[in-house]
Amino acid sequence: MKRPLVLFSTFLLSLCLSNAWGDVTLPAIFGNHMVLQQKKSVAVWGWAEPGEAIKVKGDWQWFAASTKADADGKWSVKIRTPKAGGPHTLTITGNNEIVLDDVLMGEVWICSGQSNMEFTPRWLGDESNLKTVAESANPQIRLFEVANEISTTPRQDCEGSWTLCEPETVMDFSAVGYYFGKELNEALDVPIGLISSNWGGTPAETWTRREALLPFEQFAEKLDYLKDPVTASSKLKATFEQAMVNWENELAALDEGTRDGWQTPGLDESDWTDMEQPGKWSQSETELKDVDGIVWFRRTTNLPPSWAKHDLELHLGPVDDIDTVWVNGVKIGTTTDSWIVPRKYLIPASVLKVGKNTIAVRIIDNQGDGGFASDNADDMRIGPAGADVKACATLAKTWKYKISHQGRIPNAPQSTLRIDQNSPTTLYNGMLAPLIPFRIAGAIWYQGEANRNESILYRELFPAMISNWRQDWGQGKFPFYFVQIAPFEYNDSFSSGGLREAQMMTLDKLDNVGMAVTMDIGEAKDIHPKNKVDVGNRLARWALAKTYKKKGIVYSGPLYKSMKIEGDKIRLSFDYVDGGLMAKDGDLTDFTIAGEDRKFVKANAVIDGGTIVVSSPAVKNPAAVRYGWADWCQPNLFNSAGLPASSFRTDDWPL
Repeated sequence: MKRPLVLFSTFLLSLCLSNAWGDVTLPAIFGNHMVLQQKKSVAVWGWAEPGEAIKVKGDWQWFAASTKADADGKWSVKIRTPKAGGPHTLTITGNNEIVLDDVLMGEVWICSGQSNMEFTPRWLGDESNLKTVAESANPQIRLFEVANEISTTPRQDCEGSWTLCEPETVMDFSAVGYYFGKELNEALDVPIGLISSNWGGTPAETWTRREALLPFEQFAEKLDYLKDPVTASSKLKATFEQAMVNWENELAALDEGTRDGWQTPGLDESDWTDMEQPGKWSQSETELKDVDGIVWFRRTTNLPPSWAKHDLELHLGPVDDIDTVWVNGVKIGTTTDSWIVPRKYLIPASVLKVGKNTIAVRIIDNQGDGGFASDNADDMRIGPAGADVKACATLAKTWKYKISHQGRIPNAPQSTLRIDQNSPTTLYNGMLAPLIPFRIAGAIWYQGEANRNESILYRELFPAMISNWRQDWGQGKFPFYFVQIAPFEYNDSFSSGGLREAQMMTLDKLDNVGMAVTMDIGEAKDIHPKNKVDVGNRLARWALAKTYKKKGIVYSGPLYKSMKIEGDKIRLSFDYVDGGLMAKDGDLTDFTIAGEDRKFVKANAVIDGGTIVVSSPAVKNPAAVRYGWADWCQPNLFNSAGLPASSFRTDDWPL
């Protein structure tokens, strides 16, 4: 797991910068075993005593690059790197001397995004990944993991270090990043440096600089708060509290437990069911296995007299997705904005009783897994505030549960008062700014799920983020290759087809970008598909064909280009046909067609050369076709290279 979240305040940052640097120091991105981008002018920077003379020299150079630290102790030089190879040494000299050993020249890539980029072979755990990792030792690949950090202002440094590519280091590195780098190394026969900077569940706006977000009115309130929390907090607090009241009123209309007071001590539990905890209910063999909605849990625990006289802490571990807790009928708290963060609630002594105390937890799950999501029984406990596990009473026992509502629940309001990894700019400041301007070949990106219900916004937000990175890195339009999100059974009112469409639109908005399609590797019940090998391979295809100009590499599956109405049929044309279209495992699936009434029905689709002809007896005058336009589907259109087609629609009707 990554290091815990740390919020760097402007005060602490300015305090650090006010101190004299003394000895020459370097940011973490410079270290032994690193890879520098070959045959480029690369920046080397750091800190020293103001006015201190600095020299930087690689063992491949005749002369050192020289500069002086400025009034704030900062210094920076540029040096020219040789062709791929090594190992080399890099020496930085001021009042002291730093010698970096085992430095390779090669190709350096940023690997960023949310959990599908973050997921490691250890987390994936399946046999194919573990077998690959066991054979992963390769001194030509180097890995740098950026520690999870948030910040309200751009940080100058991050936590991390370069490591060799070995089974133990790969096990805890981005699986997609590793497979991408492995493909490049095998095809190019040069060293590869991979910089992993990612955080699960995060939206694109948190990876974007403040100035790039100012044109988006959706972020204005939060940006104002981040700039001046004291002034903005009272207004935002009142707005959030009213939003919570409105949301609870909406819940009451759906939730039998809220209406009938299932938190009440002494409630008749004769029709409730036993379930061992902790455990995600979607992974259980109970009636909850396929439930999205509201489930209540209850447990009565005995407290000794000495405990009942003092405030206690209730620990529940992570809860997927939203929980509200009552103790003895008194509401203790609600967590609405993270299924990852372990729950910890303070129970006032005034609520507690000697002997039996009833804990009730209402859990709301809108998609995927649900329930008490920890794998560790120690995460569920009650005890004195601040006490360690051994001093607490375990709650990892049998609980009673009852389903209160099945189906979609209105999204809970998110407090804009909270500054976390989902706040605009915080990960750009904490996990990208410290890397700039370290010379890179390009970036790969796997994200989108966190913005899925904002697909129209994403059409502009995602290109703005990419342009922001390129502007700040100062390397022109460097390659940026991204993964289109895979189908998944979200079970809500938003179609992931809209987000995939926004991602595909980016191909037309920006130069030097590419999209790896994953329509064929989604898993209905797991938003983290285990097949990361094909993801890395498809990203590498884009890089090898477009960045490194390798011939004969097909790098994209079919992408919709145009349509033509032919009587009661529609003919579709595609880019990236590459030798022809094909349907895997039978006839084409997941095509729908509609007339001007906009009512889509299942369609017949037939390959005709490099085109597809779509029709339905139910639609005599067709107007539009859609393909793979669902949260969960397993469409089967590919090109002859075996790369899948993206989902698409021919219409532009409002979503």
